[in-house]
Amino acid sequence: MEIKKLAIKILAVIFIGFVVYACANKAQGPTGGPKDETPPRVMRSTPVNGAINFHKKEIQIIFDENVTVEKPNETIVISPPQANQPDVKGNAKVVTVVFEDALKDSTTYTINFGNSIVDLNEKNELKNYRFAFSTGNEIDTLQVSGTLINAEDLNPMSGIIVGIYAENNDSVFFKKPFLRIGKTDENGKFTIDNCKPDKYRIYALGDVSKDYFYQPGETVAFIDSLISPTAIVEQKQDTVWKDSITVDTVRTIMAVRYLPDNLLFKLFKENKKRQYFVKSERKQAQSFQLFFNTTAAQLPVIKPLNFDWNNKVLIQKNATLDTLTYWLKDSSVYKIDTLSMTINYQKSDSLFHLVPQTDTIQVFMRKAKVNPRVKVRKTERPETVYYKINSNASSVFDIYNPLILTFDAPLDTANLTKMKLQLKVDSTYKTLPLKWRQIDSTRMLYAIDHKWEPEKSYEFHIDSASIASIYNLKNNTTKFDFKIKSLDEYSTLKIIPATFDSLLVFQLLDDKDKLLAYKKAVAKGTVFEYLKPGTYYLRGFRDINRNGKWDTGDISERRQPEEMFYYSKKMTLRANWEFEETWDVTAVPLLEQKPTELKKDGSKKQGN
Repeated sequence: MEIKKLAIKILAVIFIGFVVYACANKAQGPTGGPKDETPPRVMRSTPVNGAINFHKKEIQIIFDENVTVEKPNETIVISPPQANQPDVKGNAKVVTVVFEDALKDSTTYTINFGNSIVDLNEKNELKNYRFAFSTGNEIDTLQVSGTLINAEDLNPMSGIIVGIYAENNDSVFFKKPFLRIGKTDENGKFTIDNCKPDKYRIYALGDVSKDYFYQPGETVAFIDSLISPTAIVEQKQDTVWKDSITVDTVRTIMAVRYLPDNLLFKLFKENKKRQYFVKSERKQAQSFQLFFNTTAAQLPVIKPLNFDWNNKVLIQKNATLDTLTYWLKDSSVYKIDTLSMTINYQKSDSLFHLVPQTDTIQVFMRKAKVNPRVKVRKTERPETVYYKINSNASSVFDIYNPLILTFDAPLDTANLTKMKLQLKVDSTYKTLPLKWRQIDSTRMLYAIDHKWEPEKSYEFHIDSASIASIYNLKNNTTKFDFKIKSLDEYSTLKIIPATFDSLLVFQLLDDKDKLLAYKKAVAKGTVFEYLKPGTYYLRGFRDINRNGKWDTGDISERRQPEEMFYYSKKMTLRANWEFEETWDVTAVPLLEQKPTELKKDGSKKQGN
């Protein structure tokens, strides 16, 4: 009897366990088998891919599963380019393309879907799918291909149109859409399909206006010579794999190779911006500012209308003359709330030609808003206003820097006998010779030059009322303390050119590809001193016009941008250490020069 009861208990436990397992399995649901990783497969199409004498405006492509087309306006490239983009849709297992423009006679049409066709559930991409047909008796089959990089930083550029013209005339690029086009991928690679045998001019274009020809302000690249598409049959190694890591066999097959297939474009933006007056601004009574859109060759001519400054004005200008500050010295002028004037300057017309322009402007003094809830006590004495002085002094001062003094208004007088530069020696200070240097024309920026000693502490002291502004404001007693860094905290980099080129300029970069410093190449070695320990990169360019900076190209003059090169290795500099390297700027092919850790899609970086 006991055995029977025990058996019943065991069966009950097994039954409960089975029920719990079944319920858990039911809650989990069916696993559905392995994940689908197979891209959609074309079953048939109307017309067939490669059809001739096709004149209908609708194309249907049928797949083995439900598909969708992602971002068709961004990813699909139609060649020849269309004034009105075809309507491309995915519905169930069918992708439909409906042309809006009339089809041209005896023309091969190419629809490059890229990776836009994906299956509906898992989003598996049908990679680089192309569809072609001809309205004539034959379909053109030649191709041209290559790579597009940014001319200045050698980054690949995606989403850039590359197109050809049959006309041997430079002006066509400014007037007429491309004959055939391709578009660069994330690696800067492009292919222009279905070309006829002919000679072509070829360009790359950041086609912001989407009209398939050049408009001022768009990025551009060009090849100097004409190209002639051809095809050759050659031997090719075909590798058959057993699996992802094991080679089965390597076969030699005959394959068609389309040339040219190694075109290299260097994309640039011309140094041309429309010149125009942007705005005026007056944040304080004694000065006002004028802002222009871009670099100017000369100052504007100002004619006062309701005031006369009698040459009692100082002009503070930046290097490019696009930001100008006018300091008014006459109190009868700067007490006027609104200054009326005409400004005559050079303005760009629609063709970027500079023409004289005269504007009448009103420069208002923006007064601070008064809070009605705050009551002003009449018994309070007004706060003393001092002539403000700032500096670059700090407790970790670089040995190569001068001490920079910045004033908040133009300086009128300075009594140097009431200033002291002192070196701290133990607990006392030793007075040093004072080298006082004016930096700017408005007397708002000065430098104190000295050969600083490493690890030493200095003090620069200015007595009260020893400096006065043009508005007769005096300074309060001011003191700047700073300590020079140890030489052990610096690194040194020496670059020796394998073959000396007097046009070479070396540029030192940080790990974000940002320019830190530059120097001309020296035959015995270009030295970058006092560098902070860390990671650095190097590039160089041929300074054709010897102006010390990299210059972009000019499409109208068919002038290429100056050649840029990258040192292909990362340089890790340690404290108190000198790194020396010999660099042959052409030893590594240009497309392989830029270090991988710096390379990125330049179009995304620039927000194109």
